[in-house]
Amino acid sequence: MIGGGNAGLAAALTAGRLAGRPGGQVLLLDRGPAALRGGNTRHTRNIRCAHSWSDAYSPGSYLFTELWQDLCGVGTGPGNEKLAELTVRESENVPAWMTGQGVRWQPPLAGTLHLGRTNRFFLGGGKALVNTYHRALAQLGVTVRYRVTVSDLVLDGDLCTGVLTGDGELLPARAVVCASGGFEANVEWLRRYWGDAADNYLIRGSADNDGRVLAALYAHGAARAGEERGFHAVAIDARSPRFDGGIATRLDSIPFGIVVNRDGQRFYDEGEELWPKRYAIWGRNVAGQPGQIAYSLWDAKVRGLFLPPMYPPVSAGSVQDLAVALGLNPDTVAATVRSFNASIRPGGQFDPGGLDSCATGGLRPAKSHWAQPLDTPPFYAVPLRPGITFTYLGVAVTEQARVLRTDGSVLRNVFAAGEIMSGNILSTGYLAGFGLTIGHVWGRIAGAEAARHAG
Repeated sequence: MIGGGNAGLAAALTAGRLAGRPGGQVLLLDRGPAALRGGNTRHTRNIRCAHSWSDAYSPGSYLFTELWQDLCGVGTGPGNEKLAELTVRESENVPAWMTGQGVRWQPPLAGTLHLGRTNRFFLGGGKALVNTYHRALAQLGVTVRYRVTVSDLVLDGDLCTGVLTGDGELLPARAVVCASGGFEANVEWLRRYWGDAADNYLIRGSADNDGRVLAALYAHGAARAGEERGFHAVAIDARSPRFDGGIATRLDSIPFGIVVNRDGQRFYDEGEELWPKRYAIWGRNVAGQPGQIAYSLWDAKVRGLFLPPMYPPVSAGSVQDLAVALGLNPDTVAATVRSFNASIRPGGQFDPGGLDSCATGGLRPAKSHWAQPLDTPPFYAVPLRPGITFTYLGVAVTEQARVLRTDGSVLRNVFAAGEIMSGNILSTGYLAGFGLTIGHVWGRIAGAEAARHAG
C-alpha cells in the first residue's frame, strides 16, 4: 500500500483481514515520519455518507437520492457517473465499518454550518482517526514503514513486480495499491495549468503530495481521469503557512458578510447556497482575482455564528479604517459596503441555519441569502488566498479499482484509491467530507481486490 492516508489505511485494513495469515502479507508505506503519519487525513474531522437512520451523531436521515443530487449539483457534476454512483451507494456501510475498526463518534461541532445531518464527526478529528486505524493494523500484524518515498513501479508487461524507493530499494510486490494523493504540493506541476498564479496558492495539506507516484503511473501508460484544473480548494487565511496548515486555516465567515478583491469590489454571491455545498468554490473564486487575494468582511452582529479564524481578524471601528488596515482604498470599500447595504430587500427573516429570505435586489453580483447590512461596529476582516486541499487529475480505474491504461487494458495487479483517482468521481466542485468518503469506499475496494489477486 503506497500512502498512509485514509485510503491507504482502509486498503491495508481490508487486505490485512483477507490476507489469510497475519504479518508479512501487507506492507503499508507512509512517506512522512511517524509523528506526521496520515497525510491529508490528519486534517479531517467528518465524513459524508448516505444513511437511512438517525442517532445522536447523525440527527436525521440522508438518503442515497439526496446525496446523489448534492454530488450532481456541485461543479459540473460527477466525472464518471457509474463510479460516482457506486461511491455514493457504498458510502452507506462506511460508518459501521469505521466503528468496527475502533472509531468513536461525537455530535456535530458547534459552528460547523449545515453539516449536522449529512456528515458524521469522528471523535478527536483526523489525527485520532489515523491513530485508531494504526492500532487496528498492529493487531492484524500489518507492517508499516515510515519515511519511504516510492519513485517508480517496476512492470513486466501488465504486471507490477515491485516498487522502487527513492533510496534505490526494490520492494517485491504481488499486488500494489496506489493511495499516495494528488500533486497539489508540486507547484511546478500546478503552473502547467495555472501559470504564475500558482505561486500565490497555499497548500492546506501535506508537502509530500507532489504527484510522484501519479507521474510514474502516467509514464507506464495509465489513463487519465479528471480535469487538469480540477481541485478541492477553499478560501483560507492568507497568513497561513505555505504547506500543511490544515483545516484550521479555512474561513467560514463568507456567508455572513461580503468578500471584496484588492480593488475593493465584490465579485461573487456570498450566499448562493448552503455553505458545505459552496465553500469549496471559493478557492477557485479567489484564484481568479487580481493577485489571487481577497478579503472577507463582517460586522459585530454575526460574530460567533461561525468557527473563528485561526489568526485574530483585523478589526476597526469603521469600514474606512478597516480598509486602511487591510491596505485597501477606504473610499472604494466604503462605497461597496454602502451599495450592498442599500440593496438589501426589506422584510427578510435571517436564519443562519438554513436558506433564509434575506437577499439583495438589483445588485450585481447578488447575495441570495443571509444578506444583512454591515453596519454594526466593530468591523472585522481576514485576507484570503486559495488553499488547495487536493487535486482531481489522476488515473482512471475500473469498478474493481484496477488502473486503466490508455489502450483500454488494465494493470492486472495495480489498484488506486483516494485522491489519486478522485477525478473519476469529482469534476470541479466538492461536498464537505466527501474526500474521506472516496478514500474509504475505494480503499476498501482496492484492498479487497489486491488481497484476492495476491492470494
